[in-house]
Amino acid sequence: MAFPRSLAGMLLDRFVDHLTYEKRYSSHTVAAYRCDLEQFQAFLADFGVDKLQQATDKSVRRWMMQLMEEGTGARSVNRKLSSLRGFFRFARLVGEAGHDPTALLDPPKTPKRLPEFVEETGMERLLNEMEWPSGHQGATERLVIDLLYQTGMRLAELLGLTIGDIDLKRGSLRVMGKRQKERIIPIGQGLIDGLKAYLAGRTAIGAGGTVSAPLLVDAQGEPLARRSVQRLVSRYLSGVTTQRKRSPHVLRHTFATHMLEHGADLNAVKELLGHANLAATQVYTHNTVEKLRKVHAQAHPRGGK
Repeated sequence: MAFPRSLAGMLLDRFVDHLTYEKRYSSHTVAAYRCDLEQFQAFLADFGVDKLQQATDKSVRRWMMQLMEEGTGARSVNRKLSSLRGFFRFARLVGEAGHDPTALLDPPKTPKRLPEFVEETGMERLLNEMEWPSGHQGATERLVIDLLYQTGMRLAELLGLTIGDIDLKRGSLRVMGKRQKERIIPIGQGLIDGLKAYLAGRTAIGAGGTVSAPLLVDAQGEPLARRSVQRLVSRYLSGVTTQRKRSPHVLRHTFATHMLEHGADLNAVKELLGHANLAATQVYTHNTVEKLRKVHAQAHPRGGK
């Protein structure tokens, strides 16, 4: 059942604008919120309800049960519930709803899942023994791996890097993170040298050199596509690990885990990753604890018992 935009989508549009311009959420996050809410709106329409703000706790619970019966995972259902919570907070704030039907709902329990990362020996093999393609392609692919692993930045942050974000004299990168939050990441001499060489090669292929130009470009001088970066990371990681996940985000997990294993302060890792709170960073400590547990079990005379 379709309803006029004035009834079904006006408040939703206002909420999306709120996320985009006031909360400054990324376009991907905003799209996910809209998709979740439109899905719930379609569910309500089947029961003759034309406005999201008219939902009840029973209708939200019924929708969650339907999603899980259809095979939607608990994490995805939790994300959708989070979208509803955000919408109803906004609806109450602007006076369009008198209650929050999600307030007393408990989210489905999700199994704890540790972040997957590549062992240090695997990264050493990748960076020291891998044969990279010749020319600009090889230089670009090597720099992508180096940047992701040595800085822990997100894929969107990597693709958003411009020439002006590189400060070779100070040895740092300026990264624009989630919600347009800027942070500075220090880089080592090896990455500085790699960036110098890449910038020189970039000029050689005729790519634009203004400060606002994208840092990473293909052989035609075009900005790297998101999917091409995902594919190249997966291809290189497949040579050093058998784990199923081989995404750019795995290199972010790898960066954080290796930093903590080598004694980095948890708060420092939080700042480098651009996390809003420490809880998001603490998940990586579980990896180091599990590793120590295995070492203890193998090495201590009574560890295995």
